[in-house]
Amino acid sequence: MGIRIDDGPGFPGAKIVPHYDSLLVKITAKARTRRETAAKLTRALKEFRVRGVTTNKAFLLHVLQNDEFLDGYVDTGFIAAHPELLTPIMEKDRAQKLLQYIGNVIVNGTPKALGAAGPLPSSVDPIIPDIKPVAKTKKSLKNILDMDGPEAFAKAVRQNAGLLITDTTWRDAHQSLLATRLRTIDMLNVAEPTSIALRNAYSLECWGGATFDVSMRFLREDPWDRLAALREAVPDIPLQMLLRGANAVGYTSYSDNVVFEFCRLAKDTGMDVFRVFDSLNYLENLKLGIDAVGQAGGVIEGVVCYTGDVSDPNKGMYTLEYYLEFVRQLVDEGIHVLAIKDMAGLLKPESAKMLVSAIRAEHFDLPIHVHTHDTAGTGVSSMLAAAHAGADVVDAATDALSGLTSQPSLGALVASTAGTDLDTGIALEEASALNEYWEECRGLYAPFESGQKSGSADVYIHEMPGGQYTNLLYQSTQLGLTGQWSQVKKAYASANRLLGDIIKVTPSSKVTGDLAQFMVANNLTEQEVIDKGDTLSFPKSVVEYFQGYLGIPPFGFPEPLRTHVTKGQLIEGTTLTCFEGRPGADLPPMDLSLTKQVLEEKWGLAGQHQIRDVDVMSYAMYPAVFDDYLEHARQHGNLAYLDTRTFLTGMKVGEELSVNIEEGKQLIIKLISVGEPNADGIVNIQFEVNGQPRMAHIKDKTVGGDVQSRPKALKGVQGSIGAPMPGVVLETKVSKGDTIEIGDSLLVLSAMKMETVVSSPVKGIVNKVIVTAGDQVDAGDLVVEVEEN
Repeated sequence: MGIRIDDGPGFPGAKIVPHYDSLLVKITAKARTRRETAAKLTRALKEFRVRGVTTNKAFLLHVLQNDEFLDGYVDTGFIAAHPELLTPIMEKDRAQKLLQYIGNVIVNGTPKALGAAGPLPSSVDPIIPDIKPVAKTKKSLKNILDMDGPEAFAKAVRQNAGLLITDTTWRDAHQSLLATRLRTIDMLNVAEPTSIALRNAYSLECWGGATFDVSMRFLREDPWDRLAALREAVPDIPLQMLLRGANAVGYTSYSDNVVFEFCRLAKDTGMDVFRVFDSLNYLENLKLGIDAVGQAGGVIEGVVCYTGDVSDPNKGMYTLEYYLEFVRQLVDEGIHVLAIKDMAGLLKPESAKMLVSAIRAEHFDLPIHVHTHDTAGTGVSSMLAAAHAGADVVDAATDALSGLTSQPSLGALVASTAGTDLDTGIALEEASALNEYWEECRGLYAPFESGQKSGSADVYIHEMPGGQYTNLLYQSTQLGLTGQWSQVKKAYASANRLLGDIIKVTPSSKVTGDLAQFMVANNLTEQEVIDKGDTLSFPKSVVEYFQGYLGIPPFGFPEPLRTHVTKGQLIEGTTLTCFEGRPGADLPPMDLSLTKQVLEEKWGLAGQHQIRDVDVMSYAMYPAVFDDYLEHARQHGNLAYLDTRTFLTGMKVGEELSVNIEEGKQLIIKLISVGEPNADGIVNIQFEVNGQPRMAHIKDKTVGGDVQSRPKALKGVQGSIGAPMPGVVLETKVSKGDTIEIGDSLLVLSAMKMETVVSSPVKGIVNKVIVTAGDQVDAGDLVVEVEEN
């Protein structure tokens, strides 16, 4: 090979003396030419792994790749003439970063942002079922889609002899029961048997909705990597996502070119069926999503969101004719499949029969797909009623993740239709084998259980979406509303009325939930919100809703509350106080190339992250969340391949685990010891990685630092302005001495994805700003003092 290695005095346990030679190792290469020799040295250096000390490896690699050096033109000014030689090369060092994360969990506990408030994860490892492959007897829906396109796919669905099933286990089921915390590794572990057992399914719902931001924000995973991995693991079943129309997978409107690019990249990464909805049934927003999916080549599953009760003629404004007219408009837009999205579980069996049969009577060739939640316990009967009325597909979840606010039981539907004209083509034995895995796997997510014990028919009163229920329950706890969940549910119904009796699904459901929590936190009645609206600092989502950020609700905005909430403020970057049509139509195109360039400068070499087009989309959807995710990845690496129990609770002394960081690369990690905090609060943790000793030095966050006590705002003094809710200060918008008017923004608070702009209730001069960005505040803490004039 022409390589010689001589070791130096640098080794574990070496004694450091005043004239210590810091040489670790000397590499000598021999070849026919200078360039060949340099190439050998370069390869040898790249294959060295040196951890725990600073080396000159980066400098040597730069020198060996410099053309002047390779051509022999070097003098004493060589280094000074080439300062780039001193540029550091960031190495992956994946093992050490992983140890830092595990060590931090050992010392400081599960990251609070995860919301792991329940019991510890189960000590039982789920057993992956062994389901034998079977020979194909017909072309799969995935094959038809890939070979013949979306129209042929829709035709095949309509011509299918039985009832087709979409399994929501990988998305909406855990969003509804476990606060969207299901990790990619637990899906991949069971992907192969799933691809066999559910080979006759319509689709696997696995992406979009809340999973996109939660994966980055809390699970520290890349959503695009999840999609690509699931596509590779399950090649022959269509994958399905939830697309929020003009809101893509975010909570607001985006430039049109962003939505189009997002759908193109999703399709290229492996997505097949796009369930396109709008949170207000606003057709103009839906059109954008429909056009974007159509251009990308995906299956357009256009959605009519369901609320109210079509079987009760006295139940509000959402009548059977309202839905029929909306479906007619969707069909005119060229959808391939119609989805009835009952996000709260309000679709009673009789209502399902009435609605589906009426749609089928008008649209014989249109595939109908029905989605519901089992909150009241009527989910299975409603789906069977829909199927008998003419639905082609219904949603269900594996038994262990079904019921309550999730989807109806897959096993129950399979068993109920077996041997009938609605036979699902899924074997109950195989579905049950999958379910055994999920029964054990759910135990790993015990910290995220909501505590629900049974279904509840009060959903027909508060109308809270199943996918929001557990998330809002946890948010309410974090906001200091523990023990007030019943009040929050009642306030949710009040908030819905205040907003105009709207369709409630993300992001409009978030608006409703934010307003409900705001009302409970501030002890406000429905009438008081109307009476005091012009002096209240409403959550940002509520202000933006009334400004038209989400579009226009079916029956308009209620007045005078809209005027009180918006307070005549201009929408940032425009001369408008409210959008009067589709919000994105007034937004300029996003410069995606420039955005990518900015991200490369910020996160490229120094951040160890090669910016891809999909990363630009993640940033476009959630800029702050994406930056925070990459910063976390820079410090701790990719955590997606770490098992869930270790991810949540760390390791115990003597415990050993294996981590496959990539194909063919495995780490065997053993925890040897955990030290005590030193004077600086640093804990030394000793590991073994593949038999070699490694150390992690972790700051114990409980050591040192004083708890800061903040003064409270004075009751009855309008210029003494307090935080309306607990949270973190995102930014302050005023400084001491500023002259302000009533309604001017003072600062922005954030708590559990809910932003609140604190506005001034008085006119005057800012006397003192108590907080700065990053400060944590409790409800009632003094944030700004204004001297009234």
